Amino acid sequence: MATAAQAGRRPAARPAGGHGLNRLLMHPVAKPAVFVLCLLPFAWLLYGAVADQLGANPAEYLLRATGDWALRFLCIVLAVTPLRVMARLTAIARWRRMLGLFAYFYVVVHLLCYAWFDMGFDLPAIVADIPKRPFILVGFAAFVLLTLLAATSFNRAIKALGGKRWQRLHRLVYLCAGLGLLHFFWMRAGKNNFGEVGIYAVVIAVLLGWRVWHAVATRRASATR
Repeated sequence: MATAAQAGRRPAARPAGGHGLNRLLMHPVAKPAVFVLCLLPFAWLLYGAVADQLGANPAEYLLRATGDWALRFLCIVLAVTPLRVMARLTAIARWRRMLGLFAYFYVVVHLLCYAWFDMGFDLPAIVADIPKRPFILVGFAAFVLLTLLAATSFNRAIKALGGKRWQRLHRLVYLCAGLGLLHFFWMRAGKNNFGEVGIYAVVIAVLLGWRVWHAVATRRASATR
């Protein structure tokens, strides 16, 4: 039988959504663990190249795989805000910068694979090749924009630009995702392989569509206050 003091207590409030996961994501080991996970695709590709496990055409495999991982990480970066808002995983925001830099890392590796395997590091030939082929021009444009975002992803850049200007600048990641998808589409169009393109298109459309819906809903909520 409960005592009077126990009877007068209010029931304990349930933790907010994602509360347990937030504590897990804030654990000191979580960020290093995610860093290692993000490096695993590169480590596997490096091992495959050294051990000759990448099939009959290792150069083509590396070129495609690094491009695939660059696009995957762009999708992961775009998923951070929806997860933070919808699942109340506020702690995941602390990983956005690292995930964005990994997306840039795989873009750089992809570009190096092209420069090495396709062009033999012949800089004049590379410069001449970029405007000739639309899919390379689009991919290079995404690389230039991501370079700008990576260079301004640090605290000093945020302070120098100011919060609002920095946020407007980093919305270019949406354009980078679109350019990356177009680059991927043209890469697959040569072999009429559109299955993966469709999957990425749906993922990116959903993530960007959620942002539009959330922005509109937020403005309507502010207007009714």
